Amino acid sequence: MTTLNLAIKANQATVIPALLVATLVNDTEDANIEIKFEDDIALKGDQPEESVQLVVEDASSVFGAVPVVEKLIELYPSLSTVHKNVQHEWVVRTRHFFPSDYKSVEDPLLALDSHLTLRSHIVGYTLTTADLTIWGAIRGHKAAAASIKKGSMINVSRWYKYIEESNPWITGAVQAMNALTHAKRAAESSKGASYEISLPETDKGVVTRFPPEPSGYLHIGHAKAALLNDYFAHEKYNGTLLCRFDDTNPTKEKEEFEDAIIKDLALMGIKPDKTSHTSDYFEELYQYCVRMLKEGKAYADDTDQEMMRAERMDGIASKRRDASLEENLAHFKAMKQGSKEGVRWCIRAKMSVDNPNKAMRDPVIYRCNDQPHHRTGIKWKIYPTYDFCCPIVDSMEGVTHALRTIEYRDRNPQYEWMLNALDLRKVHIWDFARMNFIRTLLSKRKLTKFVEQGVVWGWDDPRFPTIRGIRRRGMTIEALREFILKQGPSRNIVNLDWTIFWATNKKYVDPIAPRHTAIAKGNAVKGKVRGARAAPYTEEKPKHGKNSSLGTKKVAYSENILIDQEDAKTFKEDEEITLMNWGNAIVRKIHTSLNPLNSNITGLELELHLQGDVKKTEKKITWLSEEGQELIPVELVDFDYLITKDKIEEDDNVDDFLNPKTEFRTEAWADCNVAELKEDDVIQFERKGYFRCDRPFLHGKPAVLFNIPTGKTK
Repeated sequence: MTTLNLAIKANQATVIPALLVATLVNDTEDANIEIKFEDDIALKGDQPEESVQLVVEDASSVFGAVPVVEKLIELYPSLSTVHKNVQHEWVVRTRHFFPSDYKSVEDPLLALDSHLTLRSHIVGYTLTTADLTIWGAIRGHKAAAASIKKGSMINVSRWYKYIEESNPWITGAVQAMNALTHAKRAAESSKGASYEISLPETDKGVVTRFPPEPSGYLHIGHAKAALLNDYFAHEKYNGTLLCRFDDTNPTKEKEEFEDAIIKDLALMGIKPDKTSHTSDYFEELYQYCVRMLKEGKAYADDTDQEMMRAERMDGIASKRRDASLEENLAHFKAMKQGSKEGVRWCIRAKMSVDNPNKAMRDPVIYRCNDQPHHRTGIKWKIYPTYDFCCPIVDSMEGVTHALRTIEYRDRNPQYEWMLNALDLRKVHIWDFARMNFIRTLLSKRKLTKFVEQGVVWGWDDPRFPTIRGIRRRGMTIEALREFILKQGPSRNIVNLDWTIFWATNKKYVDPIAPRHTAIAKGNAVKGKVRGARAAPYTEEKPKHGKNSSLGTKKVAYSENILIDQEDAKTFKEDEEITLMNWGNAIVRKIHTSLNPLNSNITGLELELHLQGDVKKTEKKITWLSEEGQELIPVELVDFDYLITKDKIEEDDNVDDFLNPKTEFRTEAWADCNVAELKEDDVIQFERKGYFRCDRPFLHGKPAVLFNIPTGKTK
C-alpha cells in the first residue's frame, strides 16, 4: 500500500497540494493511498525538516511537496496530461508559494494572474494537478488566500473561486484535515501546553543537560530550563539528564551556590543521572584551543576591551588577526602562566570579521583570571568562555539535544561552528522562550546588586524570584512544577502575570491549610457577649471543614471577645451577624470614640441568638475569646513588587523604578493553636488569607507569618 504522511502543524502551503492530489487519486483511480496525519511541525525520520512523505509499495520514500506530487503523477498516469512539460513547470512553480510572508509570493501571484487571463484552468481545459497544487499552496498561505478572497487580483480570484466551487471535494479534504488539527489541539489545551516539539533523532536516544553557573541561586527562569530538560529526558523519552556546573569564572563562583543549586533541584523533584563540572575538562579544553591555534582557527589578541567592542560592531578586523602561529602559541603560553604580559591577552575564534550575525565576529574563547578556582585552586590562570566550552563539553558528554533559551538563538551558529571546527559529534539545538514576569528582574547581575545594596534581606527574600524566595513566600513545589510545565517549550516570549502563578498555588494550598483566627491588635474592639456561659470553656473543632485528616483545634468561648475594627465599623445596632464557629448574635449597642476626629469603635454589646439562621446573615465575622486560652502574638507580613514598572527596558535605570515600600507588617493576636506551628507550616487565617510560618512562636517572641498571594488583585 502507498502511504502519504503529512505534518499537519507544518506550513500548510507545503502540505495541502500533496493532500489534494492524493485525494483525487483515491476518488478517481482504483487505488487506496493511505493518508496519515502527524500532529507535528515536521515528520519524524531521516529528513526531519520535511512535512510531506510518500512511502510507496517497495518501501522506498519520497520527501517534499513537489517531489511527492511528481511521484504520484509517475505512479498514476491518469494524472498526466498531453501538456506534460507545461504541467511539470507549474507543479514545480508551486514552490514559489511556500514562503510564509506575502511579499515573497506577490510576484508569483502577479505572474499567475497574467497567465490566467482568458483561462479557467492553468493547463488545458480541465482540472489538472497544476490547478490542485497551485490552489492548495495558495489555500495554505494565510496572507495570499486572504488577499485573493478580497479580489485583489481579478484573474486569480476568479480562477480560485471557480476551482473551489466546481470541485467541492477539495474544500472537504482541507476541512477534514483542519478538523483533525483542531480536535488534537483542543485535547492538548485541556492538558496544558503541547510538548510535541519534534526533537529530531529521538529514536537514537535522548540526553539533555542543565548547565547552571554556580554564581548565584536558581531563579524561576532557571527552574523552567531545569524542568524542561528533566521532562524531555525522563518523562517524554526514556533518556538521561546531566547536570553540569559551568564553573569557568572563579571571580563569581562559590561552592555555597553549587550546594544550593543541588538542593533546589532536589526540592523541585529533579534528579540528574549524572553531575559534572566544566572544570573536569579544563585540560581537554586547553588542548582543543591549542589545536585551533595550530589550525589557524583562532588567534591571540591584546586589543583593549572597548576597542574590540567597537571593531566587532563596525566589522573591522583586529590588527592581530593574521599573527603567526609562533606568536599565537607564545602568547597563549604566557596567558597560561599568568605572567604580566600574558594577562593582557585573550584568545579569539577566527570565525568572521563582518558576519551580519555579530555573535559570529571573532568571539573571545579564552581569557586570563588569576583568582583561585573553588575546585581546581591555583592550577589554572586561563579559563574558557561559555560559548567555547559548552558545545565541546556537550559533545564530549554525549548530549544529544541542547535545550536553550531563545536569547541564545544568535549564538547557535557559533555553537555549530565550534563543533565543525573541531570535527566533534553534532548536537541538536532547541530554543524555548525564557519565562519573564511583570515587575520582576531575572538578571543575576541585577539581583546580586539588590542583595549587596541591602534592598532585600538575601537570596531567599520572599520578594525575590529565586526558588528559595518564592518557596519562602509560600509556593509549593507541586504548584511550581505544574505552572512551569504548563508553559511548555514554546518559543513565544511573553511577560507572565504573577496572579496566574499564585492562583495555581492556591489549588494545592487550600485543601491542606488548617484554619485559624487572627485579630489585628491595632484598635481591636472588645465585645461583651450576653447569653454566653459565665465561665470560659473550650471545644474541639475541625482544623479544616473539608479535610478531617488535619485533626482538630481548640476554640475558646467566653463573654469577652475581640473583633477587628474594620468589621465593627460595618455594624448597625440591632443587626444580626454571625460569629464564625459559634452562631448568630444581635448587635445591641455600639460604643464610639468621644473624639470627633476619631471614628473608631471602642466597644460592642452583643446578644447571642444561636437559634438564628446563619444562612440569612450578611456579615460572618471572625473573633477571639480573651479568656479560656492564651492569645498568641503574631506578625503578619505582606509584600509588594520590588520595582514599579511592568517591564524594565535595557536603557532603563533600575534605581528609578525601585518601589520605596515593599514590606507591610501587622501585629495581631492569634488563637492558642498557633503556638504549635513550625517553620514552613502553611495555614489560613480565616478572612485574612493564606500564610506560611517563617518564624514560630518561641520564648514570648511573636510568630512571624508571610502572606501567600492567591492570584486575586487587591
